[in-house]
Amino acid sequence: MIPSSGWRVGADIGGTFTDVIALGPAGEVVPMKVLSTPPDYGTGVVTATTAVLDAAGAAPAAVAAMLHGTTVATNTILEMAGARTAVVTTQGFRDVLELGRLRRPVLYDLSWTKPVPLAARRDRHELAQRITADGRLTPPADEADVRALAARLRADGIDAVAVCLLNSYVRPDEERRVAELLRAELPGVYVTASVDISPQPQEFERTSTATVNAYVGPVVHGYLTRLEAGLRTAGVHAPLLVMQSSGGLLDADSVARRPVQIIESGPAAGVTAVRQLARLLELPSVVAFDMGGTTAKASLIEHGEPFVSADYEVGGGMNAARGLGSGAGYPVRTPSIDIAEVGSGGGSVIAVDQAGALHVGPASAGSRPGPACYGQGGELPTLTDANVTLGYLSPDALAGGRVAIHPDLAAKALAPVADRLGRDVPGTARGAYEVAVSSMTTAVKAVTSERGRDPREATMVAFGGAGPLYAAALARELGISTVLVPAHPGLFSSLGLLVADTELNEVAPYHPEPAAEFERLTAKVTAELGEDAVVERLLDMRYRGQRFELRIRLDDGELTEELFAAARARFHAEHERTYGRAGDDSLVEIVNLRVRGTLPSPVALEDVLRLPPASGRAPVTRECRFGAPVPTPVVTRADIGAEPVDGPLVIEDMDATTLVPPGARVHRDRFHTLVITWSAA
Repeated sequence: MIPSSGWRVGADIGGTFTDVIALGPAGEVVPMKVLSTPPDYGTGVVTATTAVLDAAGAAPAAVAAMLHGTTVATNTILEMAGARTAVVTTQGFRDVLELGRLRRPVLYDLSWTKPVPLAARRDRHELAQRITADGRLTPPADEADVRALAARLRADGIDAVAVCLLNSYVRPDEERRVAELLRAELPGVYVTASVDISPQPQEFERTSTATVNAYVGPVVHGYLTRLEAGLRTAGVHAPLLVMQSSGGLLDADSVARRPVQIIESGPAAGVTAVRQLARLLELPSVVAFDMGGTTAKASLIEHGEPFVSADYEVGGGMNAARGLGSGAGYPVRTPSIDIAEVGSGGGSVIAVDQAGALHVGPASAGSRPGPACYGQGGELPTLTDANVTLGYLSPDALAGGRVAIHPDLAAKALAPVADRLGRDVPGTARGAYEVAVSSMTTAVKAVTSERGRDPREATMVAFGGAGPLYAAALARELGISTVLVPAHPGLFSSLGLLVADTELNEVAPYHPEPAAEFERLTAKVTAELGEDAVVERLLDMRYRGQRFELRIRLDDGELTEELFAAARARFHAEHERTYGRAGDDSLVEIVNLRVRGTLPSPVALEDVLRLPPASGRAPVTRECRFGAPVPTPVVTRADIGAEPVDGPLVIEDMDATTLVPPGARVHRDRFHTLVITWSAA
């Protein structure tokens, strides 16, 4: 169903490009792709929105909803550019962030060091108060002590405060009282109470989550404020909704209070679109593969639902905390689609180490200066330069002609690397392509093999500006037999914003009277989303003695023993599938109660999967290198029909290029999706 009034605009920021799709009241779909504008990415969003409305012939006042996916929170942590943050905690717990957990991402790397806490030790303060495990105050925080601490924080120039009292999840009123006192004494300072972000056991994880929220809070608040002001100046007065890490939208004001919820905002939008595609095509198992200008990401969707992690890590290279591989980043305990990420994108820099080995990423040329072939002053060789040299990308222009390409600059940038390797430039470019493919298998295996799933049983959906260039080679490496490249692949995350539901999540520790607690959480959700919200109940479950939980859906209806028995049965099955073993009911314990409320999107995916207008140009042939040079037809999506044709082929869309290598074949289905399979030969 398409909304009958106004335009919906989805804007997604990437490291290289800002992507926008506008959906009109009559079903018009207008795409736009512009270079991102670091450090003020909001400028690019406003520019792209204005451009797409001009292209659509629509007035800014006609926009009914502005939907946004952003990497601002992630970038703040990766660049260590957040606010100066203080932590206020219980006496004796000043060093919780320093101590952390006994986890090392690489067991035998003696050079590895733990992440530096986001709040320096001099900015971590103790209060002489205590909340016991059963919720008694022995004693409560003294108001005079809190006011004295506020004076010290003011003198120190603190910009943000995270209040994380011991056991506050069983007595949240005490922590909120301290936070309110600090807010009153520190106007303009961003104050976070951990119980308002993650009211759960495990002191380190709760403190880390609240600290991350405080650290990025002023940056995210400032960014959203400037973005809304810029949109209003441009004439767009529609509500601004932001994609959360969990795959649902939430209003900008709520996000500004809990910005830790949008750490994985950008990647989540793409997975949301793939989820809708998987449901539409009734695919039981799908690997979502998203490759942009800076990173490549993978996520697994089963029976139309992505895996949602209860906690993960940010700032450690691959934003997913899994067993003994965790410890590289900062733990965050908020719902997030399980996304594995590696530093391989179109702008990833190609280099040779001291041992003579070829590397791709994680350093990126970004959008400014960008790859050398963009002609904007970049001199470092990137994967985009390699793809131009191999003939995979147009030698003239990308992004619908908005980015000029200079093949001579690409070859010049690759020449020093080729000299160090003792190879020619095309051979070096192909080597970089294969190294990138090998690197990206790590991300796919992290969400499949490490979860007890066989990637060969899945279908791959490839999107992002560079994803369709690498998907066939990556799928073949993993034994995946089918690759789907949907319409508007380079803008698929923006498209995901258009079809995403509005969502709100609430959590509480397990309570002996779960019915009353679920009722309280449901009331909080419906108070914000309205009585029309669809409410789902979830349980975080584990076996006694475990530190990690699995999230299990609880059926609708009265909370009877039969409902909990069914949930325990699902838990046993999921635990066995993931870890290879299962226990019995006597070992099961419920850690947290969760409620997820959603307001369904008024837009269905099939409404926006349109065939782009024909380019009007005749197919041409370009020399592409697959080891040896091969004359390769270059066509558009409209040139591909329902009957499979053999590769090699290069299929150019405005927003991405799809590579069909030798040995593969491709056809277009009724939703204009390119379907790549392997020929019998």
